Amino acid sequence: MTEHLPGFGERDDPFELFAEWFETARSSEFIEPSAMTLCTVGSNGRPSARQVLLKSHGPEGFVFFTNYESRKAKDLNANSFASAVLWWDRLHRQVRIEGQVQVASDEISNQYFATRPRGSQIGAWASPQSQVLDRFDELTDRVQKFEAKFGGEAVSRPSFWGGYVIIPDCIEFWQGRRDRLHERLQFKLESNGWRQDVLAP
Repeated sequence: MTEHLPGFGERDDPFELFAEWFETARSSEFIEPSAMTLCTVGSNGRPSARQVLLKSHGPEGFVFFTNYESRKAKDLNANSFASAVLWWDRLHRQVRIEGQVQVASDEISNQYFATRPRGSQIGAWASPQSQVLDRFDELTDRVQKFEAKFGGEAVSRPSFWGGYVIIPDCIEFWQGRRDRLHERLQFKLESNGWRQDVLAP
């Protein structure tokens, strides 16, 4: 299926192809190659998109982290399906991911939280994400409060903060070409594995 699509090589596994593309992006001096646009849909049917950071990927899914009381989390509680896009302009490549989203295990969330800079750990406690602030100083006051709370001790992960995993059932790879004759290879999950289709640009 892919022999006439030079942008994709001979990959039959979308996760292997993604890993190859992601590593190319990581070595191409992008400011943030893991930036991913995540789109969710709330209970009112309105879509909402924002940038998050992709923190791990593989057959188990695509993992990002956030506050479980944020707008995106509330959307996912109402509708567990989401889509995401990674765009690497210098490479003229994008990857589109669609699937159901699950809460990551405590183990995954704890392991990642422990690797964050201390300031980011305190920030996770301090920020009531997506809520209205009366004044910005309210946030800095909360930071000081939690800095005092933890003192010189290790900062534990708050129960309201952690990971989500997008379990994909559709992954599309897009390679830009001249004259808008772009290459698009879609992997769609079926009962017997991943089906590949070449899509018109």
